[in-house]
Order: sequence, then structure tokens, then C-alpha cells
Amino acid sequence: MEGASNGGMLYHEVQESKLCAVHCVNTVLQGPFFSEFDLAALASDLDTKERQMMLKGTAAASSAGDFLSEESHNVSLGGDFSIQVLQKALEVWDLQVIPLECPVAEPAQIDPELENAFICHLHDHWFCIRKVNGEWYNFDSLYAAPQHFSKFYLSAYLDSLKGSGWSIFLVRGNFPKECPIPSSEASNGYGQWLSPEDAERITKSCNLSQASPRRKNMAQQHPERLLSLDETDMQVLSDMEDEDLKAAIAASLMDTPPVTASAEASTPKTENKDSLEKTA
Repeated sequence: MEGASNGGMLYHEVQESKLCAVHCVNTVLQGPFFSEFDLAALASDLDTKERQMMLKGTAAASSAGDFLSEESHNVSLGGDFSIQVLQKALEVWDLQVIPLECPVAEPAQIDPELENAFICHLHDHWFCIRKVNGEWYNFDSLYAAPQHFSKFYLSAYLDSLKGSGWSIFLVRGNFPKECPIPSSEASNGYGQWLSPEDAERITKSCNLSQASPRRKNMAQQHPERLLSLDETDMQVLSDMEDEDLKAAIAASLMDTPPVTASAEASTPKTENKDSLEKTA
């Protein structure tokens, strides 16, 4: 049997400034392969080629002049990179980035678990969903650690993203099996190698700290309904791994609409929200 890639470890990058595109590319590749300077260089090269095409084209001189006078079309002043930059970066490793709605990606729409990676984008935020050693993880840099997905939840999560307006891209090709960068050079200040067990422990710890205020608020607003939960209901809640799902089920059992819990569970965080400014 083929051994686990990277010794069974998961590579995750936590949000640094506006570098989510860098984090996304590196977690797709599972290693610190690119820096923000590498992507900036790719963006500059794309800008140069686009300007050359405009000058050679049949567009009116005024239109070409307007285009040439504009800022980069591939990296914003805030540091957000275009999908073309991410495509160029992954092409270095013979990986192809395909919009999920393309006909060639139709099999991935039906059976996403048979693929290896997806890139997601909305409101200047990029993140990847990646299969590593046969298991799916959400490598969103706004999370402290990769979040494990079941095959069933992967499909439901992608559907939720599409329904919320996210752009989703399929990544295909021969993914690197090992990170070729020596461990002494592999640290970029925001990347970390985690075992699946460590990732699960960190995720549970974060979920518990976030869920506690919701539970307290729920108990304060509906103490009589909380007491109405029988032993079986409480055991079901204690056995669930996802704290957001716990809150949703608890609210459902008390006949109250789980608006907050369901919204948090179905909609990923985006770095342009006020509550996340400190991470951007």
C-alpha cells in the first residue's frame, strides 16, 4: 500500500494580513511552496502580457490607453489576487483549475468525493477544500486548524457554498506527494504541520469556546425548554462532534428556529466582515 503523503501530516496556514490566496495555493499543494512575492510576480507577468495583447489588438487607441493607465487587473491594492494568478501558480505543478460549472467538471458536481481539491472564492477571500490521505478537510485560513469533512458533508457543504454565491473551482492533476522543501526552510511564519489528531483537538477546542456563549444565551432565554430535553436528547447532543450542529439540533428540539446556528454552520466566514478584521 502506498504510504501517506508528508508522513500523514496536514499542512495548514492561518490567516496573515490579506494573504488568503497564498494560503489557498499552499494548502492545495500541501506545503509552503509560494510566498506573496511569488504570486505578485505572477500577477505582474500577467498584467504585462494583457497590456501587450491590448496594444496588438484592434481596440480603439483610447480604450487601450484607459486599460494601460489602470492598476493591476490581477492583484488589488488590498492584496487580493485574481483566479488567473492562482491558476498560473498551480500550473507550475501541472495542476489544472476548472470552474465547477464547466461541462468537463460535471462528474465532480455529481460525486465530488471522487476528486482531490476545490478552490472557493467570495468577497476577496480564497480557501481550499482538499482530500489528504483519503480524508477531506476544509483548509480555510480563517480557521485555527483544518476541519475534517465526511464525504456526505462535503457534497452538502459545496451545495451550500454555491447557494450562497461562492465561486467554486475544481483542481485536477498530479498533486505533490511530498513537500520538497527542507524542514529548516519550510516555516513561513504562518504555516504549520499538524497531525489529524491535533487538527481535530484544536477544532473541538475552538468550537467549544464559540459554542459556550450560544448555549448560555439559549439557556437564559428558554430555561424551561432546556429542562424539557430528556436524557436521550442530551446524549445525542453530547455525541455530536460539530458544536454548531449541536446548537442547531438543541434549538430544534426546543421548537425554536436555529437561525444563528444554521447560518454559521452553512456559511463560511469571510475576511471582509467587521468581526474578522483583526485576522485580515
